[in-house]
Formats: sequence, structure tokens, C-alpha cells
Amino acid sequence: MGGMNAILEPGMFVRHPARPDWGLGQVQSNIAGRITVNFEHQGKVVIDGRRVELLLVLDP
Repeated sequence: MGGMNAILEPGMFVRHPARPDWGLGQVQSNIAGRITVNFEHQGKVVIDGRRVELLLVLDP
């Protein structure tokens, strides 16, 4: 896993590039490329960081 996903830590805010309807998400964990995110309109989702590059939100 490289890119932005590699630096994601619990508490950071992200958006899913292909699912804008999920809204803002907060990273819960990032372990071995599996990123658990709690999205405001979708709930908790486990993202495969090798397939999806999440978008970091600096000012939620």
C-alpha cells in the first residue's frame, strides 16, 4: 500500500472517491492495507487500500 492511504491514521477524515454519497468518513483503523472508516451516510466500511485511494480531508 502506498500513496495517501499509507499515512492514514485513526481520527483522520476522508472521502471515498467513487462514493460521494457516503459523505465524510473518519478513519477507525489502518492495518495491513485494510482501512476501516465510519462514513456519515453509510456507516462502518472496511476499504481495501490496494484498490481504493481515499481522499484526505484536511478541514472537515
